[in-house]
Amino acid sequence: MMRHLELHYLNIWKAHTGPTFWHKNFPVANGERQSPIAIQHKSAKFDPALKSLNIAYDASAARKIVNNGHSFNVVFDDSGDTCVLKGGPVSGIYKLKQFHIHWGSCEGQGSEHTVDGVKYDAELHLVHWNTKYGTFDEAVKHPDGLAVVGVFLKVGSPCLGLQKVVDALDSIKHKEKEANFTNFDPTVLLPASRDYWTYPGSLTTPPLLECVIWIVLKEPVSVSKEQITKIRCLCFNKENEPQCSMVDNWRPCQPLKSREVRASFQ
Repeated sequence: MMRHLELHYLNIWKAHTGPTFWHKNFPVANGERQSPIAIQHKSAKFDPALKSLNIAYDASAARKIVNNGHSFNVVFDDSGDTCVLKGGPVSGIYKLKQFHIHWGSCEGQGSEHTVDGVKYDAELHLVHWNTKYGTFDEAVKHPDGLAVVGVFLKVGSPCLGLQKVVDALDSIKHKEKEANFTNFDPTVLLPASRDYWTYPGSLTTPPLLECVIWIVLKEPVSVSKEQITKIRCLCFNKENEPQCSMVDNWRPCQPLKSREVRASFQ
């Protein structure tokens, strides 16, 4: 009975506030550079001009973990220069603001981007903003305002680096809950290879602003079934509202339109 109620409330969420509804409040949902997209190996163009990614993170910048009602955010202090992204397809310096994950209700779905039609079990997004704009809020107003690194997660062996995040989820089960989360270096969540695809896109949740340079890493990271199961225990709702498990919080792929996907590898 409880599972039936959860599915009922999940279906209500999808029907009234889910991705198919977003265009009514956010017309940009039908824009020219919406994300995610379906990546195809054959059509992605190798670009020898693309630089290697230069990612430098510092564990001391981690601050808190928050349930925002559609995922969890691990938030970083971006007032200094301790967590930065340079190189790759971007120019200048981008600071890490937060990271979050999208996941499914079962294995075989959960990632937002797909590769040759393959959906991974989850997808990690590390969100950085362009320092030339002074603040995150100003950066999102510009086409090159954000650089988001996407990492595919697949069920297999445990990701030791993810376990501290998983262990913190009990304290933020419901929407608007938050807890201190310190001494964490997100480098432990990245794969060994930094080969990537890149394209101009958008946020994948409202307000869907078309301000993102996407950097989607080719190599997935393995996480355990137990880790994914624990992530699925989060809730979309507040503590005093009907319970609804936070699952399938991914947006379907959007039309590529006139954009080109470039690859840093052959």
